[in-house]
Amino acid sequence: MNKYRSHNCSELRKKDVNNKAILSGWINKKRDHGNLLFIDLRDNYGITQCIIDKENANFSELEKIQLETVIKVEGKVINRSKETINKDIETGEVEVVIDNYEILGSCKELPMPVFSDQEYSEEIRLKYRFIDLRRKKIHENIILRSKVISFIRGEMNKLGFLEFQTPILTSSSPEGARDFLVPSRLNPGKFYALPQAPQQFKQLIMVSGFDKYFQIAPCFRDEDARSDRSPGEFYQLDLEMSFVEQEDIFRVVEKLLINTFQKFSNKKLMFNEFPKIPYAESLIKYGTDKPDLRNPLIINDITEIFSREDVTFEIFKKLVKSGSRVRCIITKNTKDKPRSFFDNIDRWAKEQGASGLAYFTFEKEKKISAKGPIGKFFSSEALEEIMKKTNAEIGDSIFFACAKERELEQITSIARNRIAKDLDLINEDSFAFCWIVDYPMFQKNEQTKKIEFSHNPFSMPQGTLSKIDFTKPLEILAYQYDIVCNGIELSSGAIRNHKPELMYKLFSIAGYEKKHVDEKFAGMINALSYGAPPHGGIAPGIDRIVMLLAEEKNIREVTMFPMNQNAQDLMMNAPSEVSENQLKELNLALKKK
Repeated sequence: MNKYRSHNCSELRKKDVNNKAILSGWINKKRDHGNLLFIDLRDNYGITQCIIDKENANFSELEKIQLETVIKVEGKVINRSKETINKDIETGEVEVVIDNYEILGSCKELPMPVFSDQEYSEEIRLKYRFIDLRRKKIHENIILRSKVISFIRGEMNKLGFLEFQTPILTSSSPEGARDFLVPSRLNPGKFYALPQAPQQFKQLIMVSGFDKYFQIAPCFRDEDARSDRSPGEFYQLDLEMSFVEQEDIFRVVEKLLINTFQKFSNKKLMFNEFPKIPYAESLIKYGTDKPDLRNPLIINDITEIFSREDVTFEIFKKLVKSGSRVRCIITKNTKDKPRSFFDNIDRWAKEQGASGLAYFTFEKEKKISAKGPIGKFFSSEALEEIMKKTNAEIGDSIFFACAKERELEQITSIARNRIAKDLDLINEDSFAFCWIVDYPMFQKNEQTKKIEFSHNPFSMPQGTLSKIDFTKPLEILAYQYDIVCNGIELSSGAIRNHKPELMYKLFSIAGYEKKHVDEKFAGMINALSYGAPPHGGIAPGIDRIVMLLAEEKNIREVTMFPMNQNAQDLMMNAPSEVSENQLKELNLALKKK
């Protein structure tokens, strides 16, 4: 016991009745019953109800005191009356009769109440984040985050990983997102960069002879904000292993994620062994490389159906001849759905910028037919072929989309999710993990028409090196993989390319000359030339893991001090202007607009 408390605000029980107690905390709520004042006193651990009657000299002062004032109270612990027991809090069977109190920290008028979970504007919540963090839900989210990180550290230690810290000031990288640059005072005109990830350093750790590394790593990227991505900075579980193949990484990560999600959530895991879905297959079946496998709907490509003469839907037939493709989504046993259900989906698709979603329902009297606006354009034989290809049955419905491949993937992906939501098909009480594998090493930039890396430039290409056809770069697959949960990408990873000559070759395909690689990746290339082991790794996002466990839709709700959508810290007024003297020290001058 110290002078501020004998117990915290979650500790008092019936065994403490008739004992003296000292509590300190924030005034969460007050209820004035005339002759009796009830005060809910809150600290990090919980709430204790305190009472004071009108006969006490401190009554009138406590009656007027502002909520969220920090006070110390001293008094006797008593039983609550049977009808006032509160089973929602740990201390709900007792209360403290206040003898005297002391103000430890006064409080001005609040910009928002703490005891309410009512939504407030982002500007208010972030400007007064220290108050926002007192609110029950977000306070518990931040505590959950701490517990998750602590648990992950323990699990990594059990798996034989060593924790190392990598540099925060490093060199700028030409790959990935925009860097945050830091001017060097001692090296005028030169800049450090904050690491987008410890990618090169963790590979160098493997080259240094350490076998298993991990770190809860801060990463910095000058990117726009999204609901699942903070602007500026985020944290990831960075890990790397030597002498491993892809499956070795999968086993470690699956075990870690299964243990973590079972520890901190009562939701079920749909798969104890995560499905492995090739990238190309995922784009067709789900329209995305971030599929939500809680959704049972599958997308099918039925482009070839529109080459049949007994299919006379000319709009799609013409588009197919010009290079478009047709994909569809089957909904099971929806024959009794009203016309409005189908029309609403079609109207919604048009609102998303697509040309709409054509549809019909499979029927059968004497022969197979289709009920719906475009059903008359398909013969019974053509309908039978569609049913066979999509595993559709009589009574099922089909939604079509026709477009160029990239646009088609976008509309079918969001349509799949929208239709499943409307039909209440998504199992919200589960986590569905999967691996997306076999990413292409390269892709063609649609604007520049140049070949560029599609994923991670330091990845190992698949196949025997002597048999890889480097003249067909778009056909080269890489040992690259993503881990996805409920439609959210948690991480990207890869088996690394540890062979300098192969790295030069791959970078040359993407337009980098040898001297450019030597300049930009000097530390990496040099290290790989001195005996590098085969190695690989991954880096699941801590923020997104906690967001899933806390069942939050926005990453801000699990981040202690996030920035707003414009990458501004409203509480600390960052970014801010700096003085002329600071600029001179850094040999910088601002160009006035």
